[in-house]
Amino acid sequence: MRLRNDRRRKTDDRPEAPAATPGPAVELRGVRKQYGRGAGSVHALAGIDLALPRGTFTAVMGPSGSGKSTFLQCAAGLDRPSAGSVRLGGTEITGMNENELTGLRRSRIGFVFQAFNLLPSLTVEQNVLLPLRLAGQRQDGRRAAEVLAQVGLADKAKRRPGELSGGQQQRVAVARALVTGPDVVFADEPTGALDTGTAAEVLGLLRHAVDTPPSSRLRSSRGYPHGATVVMVTHDPAAAAWADRVLFLADGTFAGSLERGSAEQIAARMAVLTGRKGATAGAAA
Repeated sequence: MRLRNDRRRKTDDRPEAPAATPGPAVELRGVRKQYGRGAGSVHALAGIDLALPRGTFTAVMGPSGSGKSTFLQCAAGLDRPSAGSVRLGGTEITGMNENELTGLRRSRIGFVFQAFNLLPSLTVEQNVLLPLRLAGQRQDGRRAAEVLAQVGLADKAKRRPGELSGGQQQRVAVARALVTGPDVVFADEPTGALDTGTAAEVLGLLRHAVDTPPSSRLRSSRGYPHGATVVMVTHDPAAAAWADRVLFLADGTFAGSLERGSAEQIAARMAVLTGRKGATAGAAA
């Protein structure tokens, strides 16, 4: 009996994320990130103001060193800004402690990384349900089946990651990111390890998740009726072309945006930014 009570107490002690409230899916106000001090300090983000509506697909691009990764880490609660405010799903996260941030990331944020990050000893279904397990929620097999069906892997639930292709593994990662019905899915170079055809399939899944309202079961966990919100960092103009809007970063600040741009238009914008970055570096030298 004591062991059973201890187990219940450990489950109850897991951090719970505050409920989502109305407002943008992602909101940054005056966000700055500085590494180091004095003359050797680096200003990775130099004052970011941004509000992304729910149910949208946003791509973030920029030259190497522009602040893309820092932006994603601060927006997702993986790193703390040096100044400014970050809100996810209407919840202010800047002042949260690590336990509170952990609870929020487990239940209200989905992640898709370039390296898949699946656990090889778990089945596909177990990998998909892992966020629910870590958050102390009931591991709903029906929900796992639903998201696996959405990514075209309904027949792979009992397989292990090592039995799947790279593209299939990334599909599992997408299903895992969607299973909690998160406020926002952050994708960090999700197609960087995939060939062109497989990359298009994975991007199509993210696009479909944005465009398609959730089922009643996922809607009850999300609390709102529209599709997922995706924020994707990428270096690939063809990948960015799947987004509703592309934001361009340069020297830690936003240097413009493009609505529903083609891969060619996006590549042209990036060429201008890369040239400007090179010119700035040359002047500094």
